[in-house]
Amino acid sequence: MGFSSKPQFLLTLSLLCFFTNLAESDTDYTTLVYKGCAKQFFQDPVSSQALSALFGSLVSQSTKTKFFKTSSGTGQASISGLFQCRGDLSNSDCYNCVSKLPTLSDKQCGKTISARVQLLGCYMLYEVSGFPQVSGLEMLFKTCGSTNVAGSGFEERRDAALQAMENGVVSGHGFYTTSYQSVYLLAQCEGDLGDSDCGDCVKGAVQRAQVECGSSISGQVYLHKCFISYSYYPNGVPRRQSSSSSSSSPDSSGPGPNTGKTVAIILGGAAGVGFVVICLLFARNLVKKHDDY
Repeated sequence: MGFSSKPQFLLTLSLLCFFTNLAESDTDYTTLVYKGCAKQFFQDPVSSQALSALFGSLVSQSTKTKFFKTSSGTGQASISGLFQCRGDLSNSDCYNCVSKLPTLSDKQCGKTISARVQLLGCYMLYEVSGFPQVSGLEMLFKTCGSTNVAGSGFEERRDAALQAMENGVVSGHGFYTTSYQSVYLLAQCEGDLGDSDCGDCVKGAVQRAQVECGSSISGQVYLHKCFISYSYYPNGVPRRQSSSSSSSSPDSSGPGPNTGKTVAIILGGAAGVGFVVICLLFARNLVKKHDDY
């Protein structure tokens, strides 16, 4: 009887370990990047109700489109807002990302009169009528890799890749991702920004990255109307296992649009397999100890 119970016990434990790990590894696009909150709060329930209605409208639209802009309320209680998903996310991933933003906004900022919450895969912005406007080129957030690359022609490669991205985001009408000479690139402009203004915004972000991040192996720069990201892989950008429709440079090589997500899935899968093996060994030791009694 002890022998017949072992396979069932091991299978149950291994499946539990596997699906727990899988569920935890497929959420990187919902990771919080930064948040910006106004210092003033809504003082009346009408504005809070308008904000809730705005959130509901934005989340419902995220199943259909990757960019949506609308308003809610009237008069001084009018609130405008928008969301945007990264261009390489599926509709379901876009919805999963955007649906987390209202709760995060309330948790991070409370009922402020303006807020912006940026995740890796999407962001949401809202502001009350009459809120002061800022330049589309204003830098909101930046982060640079802790590792510096010395020599090896890194800066020349990076700058050539960033130049290709500047051109690509215009021809891609606001979204561009590819790999270029061992540099993985991604750029996106706000959905209603024209091609020319988008190009200017990305060019400004590139200049910021070159100055702010220097020889860092990676960098992300978020301006008010666009953002860019780059990562250098000395041994070449890991290749994708499947293709999808997206913009890419004619001179690019490697994976193209979904490299970051693919790498995360591959690493997550490898970690999952390793975790399952550990679970199996642990379970076998438990069963062996049980048989010894």
